[in-house]
Amino acid sequence: MNNGASATSPHNSFQTHFLDIHEVLPEDEDEEGVIKMEDNKVTSSKKGLQKPIKLRELRRPQRSFNRQVSLETGFSVLGVESKAKDEKKVLRRSGRSFGGFDSANRVGAEARKGDFNIFRTKSTLSKQNSLLPTRKEKEMETQRAEGATGLNEPVNKSVPVGRYFDALRGPELDQVKDSEDILLPKDEIWPFLLRFPINCFGICLGLSSQAVLWRALSTSPATKFLHVTPFINLSLWLLALATLISVSITYLLKCIHYFEAVKREYFHPVRVNFFFAPWVVCMFLAIGLPPMLEPAKLHPAIWCAFMGPYFFLELKIYGQWLSGGKRRLCKVANPSSHLSVVGNFVGAILASKVGWIEAAKFLWSIGFAHYIVVFVTLYQRLPTSEALPKELHPVYSMFIAAPSAASIAWGSIYSEFDGCSRTCFFIALFLYISLVVRINFFTGFRFSVAWWSYTFPMTTASVATIKYAEQVPSVLSKGLALCLSFMSSTMVSVLFVSTLLHALCWKTLFPNDLAIAITKKRLVKEKKPFKKAYDIKRWTKQALTKNNSGDKEFNGENKVV
Repeated sequence: MNNGASATSPHNSFQTHFLDIHEVLPEDEDEEGVIKMEDNKVTSSKKGLQKPIKLRELRRPQRSFNRQVSLETGFSVLGVESKAKDEKKVLRRSGRSFGGFDSANRVGAEARKGDFNIFRTKSTLSKQNSLLPTRKEKEMETQRAEGATGLNEPVNKSVPVGRYFDALRGPELDQVKDSEDILLPKDEIWPFLLRFPINCFGICLGLSSQAVLWRALSTSPATKFLHVTPFINLSLWLLALATLISVSITYLLKCIHYFEAVKREYFHPVRVNFFFAPWVVCMFLAIGLPPMLEPAKLHPAIWCAFMGPYFFLELKIYGQWLSGGKRRLCKVANPSSHLSVVGNFVGAILASKVGWIEAAKFLWSIGFAHYIVVFVTLYQRLPTSEALPKELHPVYSMFIAAPSAASIAWGSIYSEFDGCSRTCFFIALFLYISLVVRINFFTGFRFSVAWWSYTFPMTTASVATIKYAEQVPSVLSKGLALCLSFMSSTMVSVLFVSTLLHALCWKTLFPNDLAIAITKKRLVKEKKPFKKAYDIKRWTKQALTKNNSGDKEFNGENKVV
C-alpha cells in the first residue's frame, strides 16, 4: 500500500493522518509484501497522546476478489477482475473485418489497418526481425493468445478440407458465409496480388482451347464448306499466348511475395485442381499451333517440358486420393477434379503428335482409369463425402471435358475415330445434352472468373464432334459440329467482353479473395443467453422434483423386494 503524507497543524493539539490506499499487483506468486498499517484515529486533545503505529507482515494471495454466493440460486458472482478476464477471452466481431481479427489488433484508440504481412513469404521471419513491441502490444498479444487461440495457426498450417466446405459458398467456393470469421478486413481493398486467384488460368484454358477449335475448323475436311481463314486461329493463338504469359507472371509474383496465400489455394478443394491448368494450356498451345508456324514435327522435348510438371503434380494428388486420410477422393471430389484428369488425355494427344505413341497410350490409360473413379464418386455421392452446395452446379460442365478429350486422344493415337473413340464421344454428348436441358443450374450467379469453366469443356466437345463428322460425314454430324462450335465461340466472346468490362471499366473483376483468409477453426461461437434468476429457480425445482420421484421409485422397489 502507498502511504499518504501526514499533515499536522501547529495550532491544534491533535494530528490527523490521511491515508491513500491503492492496490499493488504482485510481480511473482511467492512474493511477500510488507504492509504498513497506520491508525487513523484522532487522539484525544485532553490526553495529548498518540497511539503507536502497528506493523504487520501479511502474505497476500495472488488474486483478490469479492465472491458473493447466492443461497437462493446456488450461483456465485465474481468480482470485476474475473469479469475482465472473461472479456479477454471473448473474440469480438468487428465492423471493419468480417470476423474478429481486426478488432483484436486495435490498441486503445489507434486502429491498425489489416495486417497483410501474415500471408507474405517468410512472414514469421520478418516478424522476428521487426522492432521490439511496446508494452501495450505485448498486452494485446497476450489477449489474442488467450482469446483467439489459433489465429496464427491456420496461416502456417493447412486448413482441414471440411472447413472449406463449412465456411465457404459460391460457384468456386470463393465466398465466405455470413457466420464465419476471416483473418483480414473485409471493408479494405487488399493488395492486388492477394486478390489474384489461381483460377484466372481458366481464362487461358478457354482461349487456348478456342485456338485448337479454329485450327480444326480451318483444316478439317468436314468443315471445308465454311472456308474458315487460318488467320482466326493465328490471332486466337497469339491472344492465348499473351494471356498465359501475363497471368503466369502475375501469379509468379504472388508466389514470391505471398507464398502463404498460395499455400492456402493449394489446400483449397476446388482451386488445387487449377494448379494443373497452366500445363494443360501449354499443351493446348502446342496442339493448336497455327499451320504457318508449325514445324514439320514437334520436338519431344516440348512434350517433356509440359507434361513433366503435370505428371509429378498428379502423383501427389492421386496419392492423396488413394492413401485416404482427410483429403481422400470421397472428401474432396467436385466437378473441378476433372481438371486433374483431362490433362492426361491432352498429354496423350501431344505425345502422339511428337511420335511417342507408347507414352500416349500410357497417359490415356491413366486418365481413363481415374476418370471412371471421379465420375462414379461424383455420381454416387457417398455418405462420407462432403455435401456440395447448390452453387457448385455451374462447373458441372466439367463432366463434358474428360470424355471428349479421351475420344480425341484415342483417335489421335490410332489414327482412326473407331468404336472406343465414338463411345467416349457419345458419353460426352449425352452429358452435354443433360446439362443443357437443366438451364436453371446456370442462372442466378454474379459474374466471376469461374464462368470461364463453361468454355473449355464446350470447346473440347466441339472438337470431338468435328472429328466424328470426319469419320461419319452426314448433314446431321456436320450440323451438330457447326452448332456446338458456334455455341462455344459465342460463349467465349461474351465472357471475354464481360471480363474486359469488369476488369477495365467497373474494376470488379478481382474482389477481395476471402476464401484464402478463413480461419482453421470457427473462432466465434454463438453465446448462449444467460439464464435469469426465475429460470434458475424453476430449473432447481424441476431437479428437486425429479430427485424426489426417483427416491420414491427406489423406495417402492425396495419394499417390493
